[in-house]
Amino acid sequence: MTQAVRFHDQHVDEASASFLDDVMAGLSARPKALSPKYFYDQRGSQLFEAICRQPEYYLTRTEEGILAAAAEEIAAIVGPESLLVELGSGASRKVRLLLEAMRPSRYLGVDISRDFLLQSTRLLAADYPWLEVHAAWADFSQRLCLPAGVEGRRVVAFFPGSSIGNFEPQEAEVFLSRLRRAMPPGSGVLIGVDLVKDRGVLEAAYDDAAGVTAAFNLNLLERMQRELGAEVEVGNFRHLAFFNEAASRIEMHLVSQCAQVIGIDSRRFAFSRGETLHTENSCKYRLEGFQALAERAGYRPAAVWTDTDRLFSVHYLSTDALSTDAD
Repeated sequence: MTQAVRFHDQHVDEASASFLDDVMAGLSARPKALSPKYFYDQRGSQLFEAICRQPEYYLTRTEEGILAAAAEEIAAIVGPESLLVELGSGASRKVRLLLEAMRPSRYLGVDISRDFLLQSTRLLAADYPWLEVHAAWADFSQRLCLPAGVEGRRVVAFFPGSSIGNFEPQEAEVFLSRLRRAMPPGSGVLIGVDLVKDRGVLEAAYDDAAGVTAAFNLNLLERMQRELGAEVEVGNFRHLAFFNEAASRIEMHLVSQCAQVIGIDSRRFAFSRGETLHTENSCKYRLEGFQALAERAGYRPAAVWTDTDRLFSVHYLSTDALSTDAD
C-alpha cells in the first residue's frame, strides 16, 4: 500500500518576505546580484527540468549514466536501511537510479519549491510503496533539520546536479562543514560535481539553442512581477552566460538592453545600458581540487566515479574524518 508523504515545513521566514528582502538588497548592491535559489518557483522548476533535456546540457545525462553504472557499488559502500536525504530534490529522477540498489528505510526530499516538492515526493511514494517518504520545504543552504528518530542511523545526503557549484569554493566548504555537523556519525554525502572542460562545451550547456536557459533566467524577472508586483519590462533584458576562466565558473547574467528602471513598492532601481544583474555562478572543479575542499570541510573522500570522457564526477564523502574549523 502506498504510504502518505510526511511533510515538514522548515521555513523560518515567510518565503515571499524573504524574496522581497533579498531582491531589494540585490538590486541595491554594486554590482547587482541575486541568489540562484530564487530561480526555483513552480515555473522555474519546470523550466529547469526542460533544460535537463536539452542536447547541450550534458550534466544530467552524464551524471545519470554514472549513477546507473555505479549504483551497486554505491549501495555496497553505504549499506542498507539508511536515511537518504536528497538536497534540491526537484523531480527526484536521479534518486530513482539508487533506490532499488540502496534500499534505504527512509527518504527525505528537501527543496525550496514547495509545490514541485510535493508533486515529486507523492509520485515517489506511489512508485515505491515500501519506502517511507518525507518532504521538507526548506532552504537547505541555510540549515538542515533531520526528522526525529535518526539517532544511530546512517544518513546519506544526496546532492546531485553539481548544485554545489552555485556556492563559491569558500562558501561550499562552509556549507559542507555545516551539513556534516547536521548528520550522525558514520554518515556520508553522495555529491555530483561538474569538472573543468572545453569552454565551448561549458558555455553551450548554459545557453542552449532552443532558448530554454534564457527563459529560465528571465523567469526570475517574471517571478518578481508575479509575487512582488515589480514594474519591469522583461523584454528589455537578455540572457548572458560565459565561462570565467580565472574563477573557474560559468556566470549567468541578465543584461539590460537600455537605460531603464525596475520599480518595487516605492523603490526604484536604475539600470544603465549594458549593466547586468548577476543571477548565478556554477563553479567547475578538478577532481583533486574538490577532494581537497572536502577534506578541509572535515570529510574523508571515500570514492569517486566519472564518465569515460571525464566530463562529470560523483563523489562519496565520509563524515568519518577529523573535525575542522572550516566554519
